[in-house]
Amino acid sequence: MYLKEIRSFFVGGNPVTLRRQPVLRQRLAQGATERHINMNGDIMTGQMYVQAFIQRNPCSDIPVLLWHGGGMTGVNWETTPDGRPGWLQGLLNDGWNVYVCDAVERGRAGWSPYPEVWSQPPLFRTKNEAWQMFRIGPTDGYHTDPLRRRAFPGSRFPVADFDYFACQWVPRWSGHETITTAAYEALLDITGPAIVIGHSQGGGFALRLAMQRPEDVQAVVALEPSGAPDDLLIPRLCPPHLVLWGDHFSEHAIWRDYRGTVAKHCSQLRLAGARVDERDLPELDIHGNSHFLMLDNNSDMLLAGITAWLRSRLSLPDRGTDG
Repeated sequence: MYLKEIRSFFVGGNPVTLRRQPVLRQRLAQGATERHINMNGDIMTGQMYVQAFIQRNPCSDIPVLLWHGGGMTGVNWETTPDGRPGWLQGLLNDGWNVYVCDAVERGRAGWSPYPEVWSQPPLFRTKNEAWQMFRIGPTDGYHTDPLRRRAFPGSRFPVADFDYFACQWVPRWSGHETITTAAYEALLDITGPAIVIGHSQGGGFALRLAMQRPEDVQAVVALEPSGAPDDLLIPRLCPPHLVLWGDHFSEHAIWRDYRGTVAKHCSQLRLAGARVDERDLPELDIHGNSHFLMLDNNSDMLLAGITAWLRSRLSLPDRGTDG
């Protein structure tokens, strides 16, 4: 891996003027006195943060875009909670140009005021909810005391580092599909044809953009997408799709419902002639994966399978034979 550059930029965003805001008086610097703070004026909202890792000699002109899930940021791709290299490092080692996103309202993309711009306050995920929603353990398996928590037998998630994982969660808002889709489209305007790997909510956006921008989405890898578009016409030339599912769906009704929505979408894609490969890991005798496939202890193996699929579907040479 020889990087040509690492750079960051913002895409999307629109100017908004705030009016009728109260003028505050607060201290903002150490040792300073209070001063007036006037938040009336112009701001930007709806932007997304992107960090690009560009190779000197990439394995393909087609970059990989990494889209995270709800209440998360691009940190999901950088490292695992137990300190192993994340999929960003693996993709770079394999020769890909990679773009890591912090979606609208997440991480370095920043916030907008509410209720002045966003009508609702943010939602904050608790460890209690995440334990069962991420299918790390049963609903009654979470306890404040880590020693009393009960994970699923054979869980591949680094359970001992669950509290450390919770440090990276960020606030999230519901009902922001339109502005987030617009930001992802703005990114495709810059990158041109790309591969999109999306997790959870990001996987749902990847499925949507494959319908809206088939000329720019060359392939979709959706890791346990939490939704799928139901209001878009399937394009004549639809990119290939790979969808991965982990374990323990029988213990979670919400995820069974999400998966049913995605299954319907995949069926419609196949009827339209698209290539859609679904990998149910337990059916492949790979057990214990949580909702966070890229953080589980077999993440390197899963990524190797994904990159092999991409090379096959896009007719790219194997990295081991192209020098």
